[in-house]
Amino acid sequence: MSWQEVIVETQSEAVEAVSNILMEAGAEGIQIDDAADVDSYEPADATVWVDWDVVEHREAGALVAGYFPENVNLPEVINDVQMRVNQLADFGLDATPGTVTTTAVKDADWATEWQKYYHPVRVTRHLTVVPKWEEYLPAQKDEQVIVLDPGMAFGTGTHPTTRLMMQALEIVIRGDERLLDVGTGSGVLGIAAKLLGASSVLGTDIDEVAVRSAQGNLDLNPIASDIKVMASDLLQDVPAQEFDIVVANMLAEVLVPLIPQVESVLRPGGKFLLSGIYQDKADVIVAKLETSGYVVDEKMKLGEWYGLIAHRASEDEK
Repeated sequence: MSWQEVIVETQSEAVEAVSNILMEAGAEGIQIDDAADVDSYEPADATVWVDWDVVEHREAGALVAGYFPENVNLPEVINDVQMRVNQLADFGLDATPGTVTTTAVKDADWATEWQKYYHPVRVTRHLTVVPKWEEYLPAQKDEQVIVLDPGMAFGTGTHPTTRLMMQALEIVIRGDERLLDVGTGSGVLGIAAKLLGASSVLGTDIDEVAVRSAQGNLDLNPIASDIKVMASDLLQDVPAQEFDIVVANMLAEVLVPLIPQVESVLRPGGKFLLSGIYQDKADVIVAKLETSGYVVDEKMKLGEWYGLIAHRASEDEK
């Protein structure tokens, strides 16, 4: 079987949006080569040092490739992807040059490419993400392993926004929390939350296709057997209940309408963790949080991306 590779040349700030565009267009998997990853690179073995002056790597911008079955209408896909990439400027994202090209890839070559780009990554002090084809033994007794299929959904621990959220989870989880993961993607944050001690996790994503993708990764991790995942446009279909922590790793343009909604599901004093915030949008998100009744406890930065830890203000704090 042959696959068709659709390649988008873009900028680091648009990587998540372009990846989502390709997945929604029907890509079976995504491959990312982002210059910004050098800034946030952490090897699984802390004793390994990488000399980036010697190792070949991308020095500017990003390439996002989507893999499509040979039977799809490729011209239609390319036109749709190009149109949506061009529209990213309307959301304040620099996607330049935004060129969309294609090439044919043999199935065996594609498998080789996945294994070339995805290896175990020690994301935080306690959490390591391991692709499902790798055999990996934890280096320390308190190291927890998350097994993922990197082809199933975007957000597998290597991008700075996912790293920031996993670090934030380590900071706020004390044990037995009820957590809502809005826009769960690969499901990696929900799995991380369970490993860190959350008692229950509900994940949501935009449609049933995304939900099935997340479920595939949950099934690879026994700790995630009781995580529930459902289709919902933001909080629209989330059952009435109260959470201790709400996590949202998505574009700033989506966070803005989400922020006022979170009060309906987050207990007073509960933690709200946000990422997907490019550096030029951080002040906007902080201002929206503060006007919506939240106190920002911590700002985290990795490369050009921000993560925020906030809490819902009590009556005494308002």
